[in-house]
Amino acid sequence: MLDTTPLIQAVDRFADRLRAAPQSRLQRGAAAEALTAARELADRAQRLENPGAAPRELPDAGVFAVGDQLAVAGRDLAVALETAPSQELDEAVRYVGEAAARALG
Repeated sequence: MLDTTPLIQAVDRFADRLRAAPQSRLQRGAAAEALTAARELADRAQRLENPGAAPRELPDAGVFAVGDQLAVAGRDLAVALETAPSQELDEAVRYVGEAAARALG
């Protein structure tokens, strides 16, 4: 079984930074970038769990909920990746880091 701790840690760091960010920063694009990332993580998890089925889109629950949405989507992906090839985990960790940099600098 694959150790998904690096993904969980990366997602938790990003989510914590979002939760601590001021409303103005979230509204200037950080929340939108984070929602895009959460949706991507959710899509990846769904594709692994239900190959061939169309992923359902994560709804926009607002700028103050996006940190929680990201955390949940990231943990769902971590569970789905436990039996996936390690390169998929490495790619997910890299993606989260890049999304955090785009969202929060």
